[in-house]
Amino acid sequence: QKLVCCSTNNIMAAAHRQQRQHRKSIISAPTMFAVAIIAILFLPSAVHANGNAQVIFQNESKSKISIHWINPSTKEQVPMIPNVDANSNVQLNSFEGHSFEIHQTPNDDGECNATADDKTCHVGYFTVVPAKEMKVQTVQINDRMEVSLQHVSPNVDPTAVVEAADKDKKYMDSYSYTSNADEDTVAQCMSILKRTLKTKAPPGSKEEREAMDKYFLCVNREMASTIKDLNDEVEFQKELRKTISAQVENVTCIDADAPSSPDLEVRDWTNERDGVTRPVHVKLDRSTSRIHVVKNFAAPEECEAMEAAAKPKLRRATVADGQGGSQLSENRKAMQAGIKPKWAKEAEGDLVARLSRRVYDYANHVLEGLELSHEGQESLMSIQYFGRGYNDTEPDRYTPHCDGECTGSPHLYGNRMATMVIYCTIPERGGHTNFQNANVHVKPERGAGVFFSYIDPKTKMMDDHLTQHSGCPIYEGEKKIITQWIRYGVDDASPWTSYNTLGIKYSEAGE
Repeated sequence: QKLVCCSTNNIMAAAHRQQRQHRKSIISAPTMFAVAIIAILFLPSAVHANGNAQVIFQNESKSKISIHWINPSTKEQVPMIPNVDANSNVQLNSFEGHSFEIHQTPNDDGECNATADDKTCHVGYFTVVPAKEMKVQTVQINDRMEVSLQHVSPNVDPTAVVEAADKDKKYMDSYSYTSNADEDTVAQCMSILKRTLKTKAPPGSKEEREAMDKYFLCVNREMASTIKDLNDEVEFQKELRKTISAQVENVTCIDADAPSSPDLEVRDWTNERDGVTRPVHVKLDRSTSRIHVVKNFAAPEECEAMEAAAKPKLRRATVADGQGGSQLSENRKAMQAGIKPKWAKEAEGDLVARLSRRVYDYANHVLEGLELSHEGQESLMSIQYFGRGYNDTEPDRYTPHCDGECTGSPHLYGNRMATMVIYCTIPERGGHTNFQNANVHVKPERGAGVFFSYIDPKTKMMDDHLTQHSGCPIYEGEKKIITQWIRYGVDDASPWTSYNTLGIKYSEAGE
């Protein structure tokens, strides 16, 4: 039989048509989503438009066969199409240089039937020839899994196509899709489903429902394998990115003249409370990870009010100790003081309360639906760093860290999920804020605010290290900032002080 490639629109149209024809079918929203994801991920035009080729495998043996793509990066075989019947054809979309193994499928006794005297299960190999020479490549497979390429163009060497897996190619072959223009037939699983409706079935009939059941079971089963492969690759790339970014951290920070990273875009934000429109330079804008630089966020008098309130309270800054408490650390060299806004005097124009309110206004503007309030939140923190020259072996700085959970896990209720850092006094040299894993570097600018959130407000899933950041060393001058760590799930009845530095309520931790 033949699996024919089609477009994403045709696949989805066929599925939606079946769903409309029998409303009570087993097709679920997640299943439909899986079909769409596979279609988007593996359409060949999205991967390698110039080198794609159609490969038709003709199983001329007396046995069922399975077709496997060979992943050169992991040396693993990736099942593409299992259980291709004897004397049948199957088609998939591939790319030049990609290699396959064709496996003879054993019977229930673990034997194959190449010949009467040969019960060995054989394996054949095939590599796609340059697609510019031959867009359609027909591969014939005999009882011993010996492969021959038919309809070869005169300028292509036939011996070059029967070989072991190419070790250099690194992109995954696309799966094939199946669909039929006849509205009474159903699309089949593009990669592993070889069964199809062989007769026209009335809409809503038992035959049609069974075919759709098999189709979606096939898609879901293959989707699980595909997602695992993709997740493995994502994890590898993530760890590689973290390793590289850690190695270049000091190189990035030592360049005191480096400008801020380029903007993705610039937006305007008008605060309805004060009527002021401020430009927002968007550096990163993902659902779980946002980095925005808001110009002119704090007025000089607001910075001065914070500095005056903090002066008699300054103390050495601490970090979490990993056991629910805090401790001094050489990883964070700075002085700090927490200032609780006087909300009762906000209406009278209290500068600290006015600035703090603006922080929550912007957070609610970006993180729609969370309805964040100042109630139960941490105090505004005045943090001050001092430069002692390039020869200082232990300069004031804050090494790479996350303000909240940043491992991609669900948000713990009552914990941090966003931060606003406001530059009040900027150093002569150094003091940039570096988001190493996101390739974002922010040069301090007086009055500007760096807002970064590490939660998806819809799913409540946390960022996965993209908002990990550092305060680069201060070489010359002073750096004075105001930081507001913002939590979700706190209020006056359950304030931030109810939680230890592990994010666990003291009452639940037995403390």
